[in-house]
Amino acid sequence: MKLSSSAADEQFRREVADWLNANLCGEFEVIRGRGGPGDEHMFVEERKAWERKLYEGGWTCIGWPTDYGGRAATIGQQVIFNEEYARAGGPGRMGHIGETLTGPTLIAFGSDDQKARYLPGILRGEELWCQGYSEPGAGSDLANVKTRAVRDEGSERWQITGQKVWTSLAHESQFCFVIARTDPQSSGHRGLGFFLVAMDQPGVTVRPIEQMTGTSEFNEVFFDAATCGGGDIVGEPGEGWKVAMALLGFERGVSTLGQQMLFSNELDEIIRMARANGAASDPVIRQRIADAHVGLRIMRANSMRMLSGGADDGTLQREAMIYKLYWATWHRNLGKLAMDVLGAEGEILEEAPYTLNRLQSMYLFSRADTIYGGTNQIQRNIIAERALGMPREPRGEGS
Repeated sequence: MKLSSSAADEQFRREVADWLNANLCGEFEVIRGRGGPGDEHMFVEERKAWERKLYEGGWTCIGWPTDYGGRAATIGQQVIFNEEYARAGGPGRMGHIGETLTGPTLIAFGSDDQKARYLPGILRGEELWCQGYSEPGAGSDLANVKTRAVRDEGSERWQITGQKVWTSLAHESQFCFVIARTDPQSSGHRGLGFFLVAMDQPGVTVRPIEQMTGTSEFNEVFFDAATCGGGDIVGEPGEGWKVAMALLGFERGVSTLGQQMLFSNELDEIIRMARANGAASDPVIRQRIADAHVGLRIMRANSMRMLSGGADDGTLQREAMIYKLYWATWHRNLGKLAMDVLGAEGEILEEAPYTLNRLQSMYLFSRADTIYGGTNQIQRNIIAERALGMPREPRGEGS
């Protein structure tokens, strides 16, 4: 795919940069570069306000069709936006799950009522979403979901009972998309439903999980006969696997551009630290920084390649199957580099009792990258079986 920019793209780049320079200041100066991995607990209210500011400027959901409030930005323009956002030090997005996962999924599969109900709140940055996929004992394997959804024949509402785990920012979200089993006799990927569930109701309990970073970005979420409307299932009962796989396609798609923006900010901070403390004079450190920079550029180029042939329903090319394995390994290595640049200072807390600086938090957080969302070993199985067509690994019945 050609990576050069047209005159229109360069005009778009100037528009993005000018707006960010004019608005990411004053009350928002404090959130520059904040809210990345391991730092998501910082300046939450200020970053929520920033989401609303982005909406006022017309910079939320830019890839959405204009019919739903977006700009219908091309893939190239979305790359440009994220590059300029990173260059300006834009904070981690509070609304990224809604904007890049829930929204595109509803645009592709949702009913007109669902689009009218949920898309405007995402667009305005007012309603935040979390993801109800992983479960205890099942991890990220959706084929082993145990959460149940039962339809009340009288009210036609759905009652959802079960537990989700490792749910990012559930304590800040108004809604959760939940995979639940609609057919109690089903197994594997059959008999699942994809539900849109309000978090602020008596049947939902959010319990933060304290991590070794000392923070609690992730949560357990308990559904005890929580309810959602009869019209809050996306697709038909039994089609949850199809919708969930499409959403994972969006997760491996345009949403990766925002992730790379955060990675770029982290690498820039490591470079600043290396220059400040003299680590940059070590030729081995310089080489590792150069390798990290090259790796990030490769990540960008591969994203452009895999996105260039994708459809609007979450379907991606086979190249997309390497993305999770690549970025997780790269980011884990970036965490190691951060600690080596910090040197002995990396072993010292900033404040008692347990206050970490951003690079220390990033290092600890990055240790999980090759585990959550499918371990590196699982990712290699996916590449072998789905991308290369090799024989499938033996699995249990219904998988």
